[in-house]
Amino acid sequence: MSYIFPSGRKFDFTAIGRLCIDLNANEINRPMEETMTFTKYVGGSPANIAIGMSRLGHKTAFIGKIADDQMGRFIQGYLEKEDIDTSNVVTDKTGAVTGLAFTEIKSPSECSILMYRDNVADLKLGPLEVNEELIANSKALLVSGTALAASPSREAVLLSLDYARKHGTTVILDIDYRPYTWNSAEETAVYYNLAAEKSDIIIGTREEFDSMERFENNHDHSDSFTASKWFNYSAKLVIIKHGKEGSIAYTAEGLEQRAKSYPAKVIKTFGAGDSYAAGFIHGLMSGLTIEKSMEFGSAAACIVISSHSCSDAMPTVAQVEDYIERCNRGEIIAG
Repeated sequence: MSYIFPSGRKFDFTAIGRLCIDLNANEINRPMEETMTFTKYVGGSPANIAIGMSRLGHKTAFIGKIADDQMGRFIQGYLEKEDIDTSNVVTDKTGAVTGLAFTEIKSPSECSILMYRDNVADLKLGPLEVNEELIANSKALLVSGTALAASPSREAVLLSLDYARKHGTTVILDIDYRPYTWNSAEETAVYYNLAAEKSDIIIGTREEFDSMERFENNHDHSDSFTASKWFNYSAKLVIIKHGKEGSIAYTAEGLEQRAKSYPAKVIKTFGAGDSYAAGFIHGLMSGLTIEKSMEFGSAAACIVISSHSCSDAMPTVAQVEDYIERCNRGEIIAG
């Protein structure tokens, strides 16, 4: 079974949400306190996914807001270098700053992120700054859940969802739950649910779906319980990720799909979800089955977690296909 997107659109994929800077530790296998140097990359889940989609050959655009500073200009220049349309990337004029994410790589399994998110420009995007025509001209709109955490970004995202539904644009919700961005668990659940009700495809980890079910009776954390709720709204496909155990896809027709994961020589864990999403969406847009799309996403994720960066490491189609072939030949062993 495959997924059908609208045809005849100028853009394959548009993302809305967080644009920030990742500062990844150069001295790995040690705590942040002992880390002295970092490498700068463009970051933010929707930015990484958009970069991933462009690298995979899709005509891509972004809706967001950047600070009027050197970091904001770096972000815009990087997106343009990656052939991403930035006509709806707005420059803030209120003095807001660029969000920073310092990453700690203590070991392949012990990674953490120290976020600076006070007065950030990406959360200043307002409803009047969202281009309806861009969404109407896109096959798919990816919404990052973090953009729902504060106003006016929250209202901008909810309006973008209305535009997408009005014009038949497929809505993909990447839950992207960052607890330090929200005021309470209750606020989180309410706004995530509002967005999910208008989404065609919902992607998240088991823990992220748990954050949406604050008011649900899902004490056993049942994946089928979670998925079935959204098929009463707009959803046609729900993907629940379980880390190394792989992912499960549920369809509105009642099908349940599981796909194999691939081994990787892990350097760090962050970036896996973003590269998985880009690979998975690429697979669907390319006419692959849901299962094959999940496998493609898994391989893309393995490439990124085997690298120091997230955005810079987003692979091409040829790189993912080569990785899958090498895994099938037994040339790559987890480590």
